[in-house]
Amino acid sequence: MLERITQQLTYNPEEPLLFSSGLFLFLFLAFSFVYMMLQHQRTLRLLFVTAFSYYFYYKSSGFYFFLLAVVTLSDYAIAMAIARHRARHDADGASRLCPRLLVALSLAIDLGLLGYFKYTNFFGGLWAQLIGTNFQPYDIFLPVGISFFTFQSMSYVIDVYRGTLKPLSSLLDYAFYVSFFPQLVAGPIVRASDFAPQIRQPLHVTQQMFAQGVYLITIGLLKKAVISDYISLNFADRIFDNPSLYSGLENLLGIYAYTLQIYCDFSGYSDMAIGIALLLGFRFPVNFCAPYRSDSITDFWRRWHISLSSWIRDYIYISLGGNRRGRVRTYVNLIVTMLLGGLWHGASLNFVAWGGMHGLALAAHKWLRLHLFRHDKHYSSHGWRKAGATLLTFHFVAFCWVFFRHHTFDGAIAMLRQIATSMHAELLPQVLDGYRYVFAFIAVGYVTHFIPQSWEKAIVSTVARGGVLAGAVMIAAAAWMVIQVKSSTIQPFIYFQF
Repeated sequence: MLERITQQLTYNPEEPLLFSSGLFLFLFLAFSFVYMMLQHQRTLRLLFVTAFSYYFYYKSSGFYFFLLAVVTLSDYAIAMAIARHRARHDADGASRLCPRLLVALSLAIDLGLLGYFKYTNFFGGLWAQLIGTNFQPYDIFLPVGISFFTFQSMSYVIDVYRGTLKPLSSLLDYAFYVSFFPQLVAGPIVRASDFAPQIRQPLHVTQQMFAQGVYLITIGLLKKAVISDYISLNFADRIFDNPSLYSGLENLLGIYAYTLQIYCDFSGYSDMAIGIALLLGFRFPVNFCAPYRSDSITDFWRRWHISLSSWIRDYIYISLGGNRRGRVRTYVNLIVTMLLGGLWHGASLNFVAWGGMHGLALAAHKWLRLHLFRHDKHYSSHGWRKAGATLLTFHFVAFCWVFFRHHTFDGAIAMLRQIATSMHAELLPQVLDGYRYVFAFIAVGYVTHFIPQSWEKAIVSTVARGGVLAGAVMIAAAAWMVIQVKSSTIQPFIYFQF
């Protein structure tokens, strides 16, 4: 028994700790008991949560948790040094060169770690192709979520440098912020300006926060473990892994399936992260807002992975000049920003192409809005125009997902070729019958995507009135449904690889 418990509590690369796993539920219950016992012991509570967060990361990436410590210690010290230098500058007019060098040092450390673990083999392979030599990829393990916590820590240092944020005076507070386990490995990317004021506040979870948290955890669990995993294992993965073996119709349906799968997978994680944080007394910003309702590609990026899209807007697009350097430069900045956003998602030319297509689409939409339709940025279409624009945006996004999902251009082109040359629409009744449960889940996923927010508020209000008992019943019902459809193997969240 002791040996089995030890195996469960130590790192296993085949079984990372997931919100949707039974082990996490067990650990979270024990964690919550201690957490509430420390309700009035603020410093001890912060220490306990930080220690648990490091353990959570250890269960995801093994002893690479030391990278989290390196980023935390270096950026905390650099931000404090910037603040001290700024204080002297305000007093005696000291040079601003030192803060710039300190920011450069922070970027070198954070991007250096990110570059080594994520892009060494990618750029090594490109260089080998350019000089015509063979390249043997290095055996480099990619720590889970390294992109998320490095971006979060980088934004803190940059905000301190820009003077829009005062540095945290306590290393414990900063370690708590960077490592807070609900959003540690797959976001959302939480700004220090939003999170820091909550760290030392008295612990208080209102009925509304409890109900909202339970609702989001339940919905996230259903999105990930029921809809996303089921359609992935039973349909989407089969099509994408061997597109040439299936008709064009099945490939097209596979694209629609993956379009829903990646949304349910990633937004499901974000929902659970935000819900768990609420149960612990912390508020995170919304990370997804029904992105497939978007009526333009610009609107899509206001709704999809909001924490990342706002991050690359504030720290890349605006740093490149944004729209302050003329029209041509604005379009170039949009494209470059999205190319870098694509590269952030993975070390592959497919991701770069995906980002480039979105960048071109954003630039084209901006030009059409300003010069052809002459709409201001607050314009929103209505009626059949909105329906048509939403349909067009959805299919463009789905088309781009083809290149995002495939590891090679050959696979993406093979899929598109099957759709163009071997549709066989007459197979539709047979396909729907053979995958009836898959398409039932797909239908549920797309239909619920368009449920009015007022319905969600009504559900939350009902849970709030029912109290702990209603919340327990909701989570138990979701867990029962997960058990009915879950596979025998753990399905990691898609964004763990980023």
